[in-house]
Amino acid sequence: MSKDLRNPLARARGLGSAKDGVHHWMLQRVTALALVFLTVWFLIMVLGLLHADYATASATVAKPWNAVLLIAFVVTAFRHAVLGLQVVIEDYVHTRWLEVGSLIVIKFIAVLAALMGVLAVLRIALGS
Repeated sequence: MSKDLRNPLARARGLGSAKDGVHHWMLQRVTALALVFLTVWFLIMVLGLLHADYATASATVAKPWNAVLLIAFVVTAFRHAVLGLQVVIEDYVHTRWLEVGSLIVIKFIAVLAALMGVLAVLRIALGS
């Protein structure tokens, strides 16, 4: 008796797990956990700068730990967003070309936006 519970047609076509689901799931949870702490830090920093002038806000962002944490926040937020949107698109978009095109566009926009955010933080932190 075979222990393979797949349908014979699925077995013949080679359909099965892509072996990537656990990694994707775990990465989404890790980025979510990181965002909990980074968002709390970000909100505390922003609320502390609520009535500050530009020079004070710029000096605060330019501090090394704040700049590093802000870059981590930006990169982690966009990575988490891409992971979540990827799941939604894969689950609900059934036209293959539209699915692939949407995934490419979303990843392109996320990388571009993350790079812009990192560049902005670096420009403030390095004083240029």
